[in-house]
Amino acid sequence: MVDTEQMRIKEHENRIRSGYMWALFCAVLWGLWYIPGTVVWTIEPFTGMLEEVSGMISGDGPLVIVAALVTAFNALTVIIALMVWNGTLLRLPELGRTLREFKPCSKWFLIGSVCGGPIAIFGSFMAMAFIGGAFAAVAGLLYPGVGSITANLWYGEKITKRAAVGILVIIAGGVTIFGGGLINDIQSAEGVAWLGYLGGAMAALGWGLEGAIAGVGLEVSESDTGLTARFVFELLLWWIIIIPALAIAGFPMYEYAIQVFQPIPLLVMVFAGITFGFCYVSWYKSFPLIGVGRGQGVANLYGLMSIIFLFLFLGSTPAWTVFVGGLLCIAGAFIMFTEESLEIETLRG
Repeated sequence: MVDTEQMRIKEHENRIRSGYMWALFCAVLWGLWYIPGTVVWTIEPFTGMLEEVSGMISGDGPLVIVAALVTAFNALTVIIALMVWNGTLLRLPELGRTLREFKPCSKWFLIGSVCGGPIAIFGSFMAMAFIGGAFAAVAGLLYPGVGSITANLWYGEKITKRAAVGILVIIAGGVTIFGGGLINDIQSAEGVAWLGYLGGAMAALGWGLEGAIAGVGLEVSESDTGLTARFVFELLLWWIIIIPALAIAGFPMYEYAIQVFQPIPLLVMVFAGITFGFCYVSWYKSFPLIGVGRGQGVANLYGLMSIIFLFLFLGSTPAWTVFVGGLLCIAGAFIMFTEESLEIETLRG
């Protein structure tokens, strides 16, 4: 006779294991994304655009304008990758239904696209531009604390004692990353790259909030189609609202957008779209299985992955404060990862 209780426990353990594996896949792909995200600032047409815009406005504004175009192309290449993915899985009709069901479903992905696109991804590209890829990657490691606390306060997602300790360690890592970097900059003659630190904070806040919002949307949507709907909305935000508004303001957005369709810049952006698109696929799949806080916590290992990949492929090394803060964030994620699976049999408190 089959023991139904043992079957239930086994099924639960398999679900938790799958959730952690999806979050780990996310971390690897997310870490790879910082390679094209760093390279893009050294190639045409983005360097030429930066030079032209620098002649139009002074200060740090030109980098912000170029970051907007880079982020818009990131959204475009991600949506192409996701459309191929959904087409392969024969889920395009389900995507249409997800988009049509606005009030119960897709409105959450619209809100999530605002948090994840113009706030988090744009902020991360700003941090890469002003400070560097390693800082941008590690600064975003604060986001599991934002996501876990938001999900707990909003819809009661359970935070166990071990998860709470992990969140506190992650916050300590974030203080080390930002505080140490600011102290070093203040002591240097070059001054403080305020917009870079703002971008890092935007990444942590935006991705944390997006995860909590996605947790609601995924209750009534399949993860692949829900994710694609989220990027459809982000694509529209960039190419229907933000990029045209910047062009009307007099910036050469479309002139340089056309030039992106050349072999080298297109290859870099396609690499960014594939790594980031499938990182998001894995991220969204982990949320219904292990919860927003744990999915974000394990995916936080992307900070370590990014430092390794940036060093191997680009020879980039972070400042010691960034490295120490990153280790603390990864330790916090590991603390969350090692909790017993039966402690989170019920994701809601």
